[in-house]
Amino acid sequence: MSGFFPPGKVTRGIVITRPEPGLGETLAAVEQAGWQGYASPALVVQPRVMDSGAVSGQARRVAALVLTSGQAVAAVVQALPMGINLAVPVFAVGARTAERARAAGFTQVCSADGDALALAALLSQRLTPEAGALLLACGAGQGGALAAALRADGFRVLRRVAYETRPARCLPPEVERALMAGRIEVVAFFSAQSARSWLHGLRDSVLLATAVRTVALVLSPAIEKTVRALGWQGPVIVAARPDAASMLAALEQVPLRD
Repeated sequence: MSGFFPPGKVTRGIVITRPEPGLGETLAAVEQAGWQGYASPALVVQPRVMDSGAVSGQARRVAALVLTSGQAVAAVVQALPMGINLAVPVFAVGARTAERARAAGFTQVCSADGDALALAALLSQRLTPEAGALLLACGAGQGGALAAALRADGFRVLRRVAYETRPARCLPPEVERALMAGRIEVVAFFSAQSARSWLHGLRDSVLLATAVRTVALVLSPAIEKTVRALGWQGPVIVAARPDAASMLAALEQVPLRD
């Protein structure tokens, strides 16, 4: 993830709004690329206890575990068995989620390397509805569109909440100071939910006006649409692919200040 910029003095600031896991890794990568990273997670993630008997009593066996976020992995492992074990095929939305599943002990893991639409397409290619039900472990209030798409293709989907998120209460003081001092050039958003939460947390009108004139670096066109609707005035750069490596590569498109 390094090599995007020549080595030199770190002067350009970027705010990373994703929570852990991923926040620390992204900060290290942007700093290696010559930027000053500022941690400002927009969401606080709270694991939920999944009922280990909630799936095993279903009429049909679980053919695969579906993961739209690495945040769900810990809750799934803690709730084993749920009609599944570590040998069940796992279909993950992206490479980082797949890596977390493998690290947790799952032995058959496949990544869609994309978004929820790519994940639905991969499942339709690899499985048939006759193989059994799909266990979709997701965040509270999430996964509904994916479940609906899979059910439209004939799959039986067992949607279970593995974690929930809430907005972060306030902006870190060092991020406020950096924004007001003009040291922030880019704010990186990895989800529409994070973008909404982070911007709604800017309660000071001057701070908000300053933030929305920076460059927004976003993971997908859907997030671009969200930040535009929220009043973003500066440039918006969309990653070529919905993954962290493409987000970092897209930093090359940020224009140098005069």
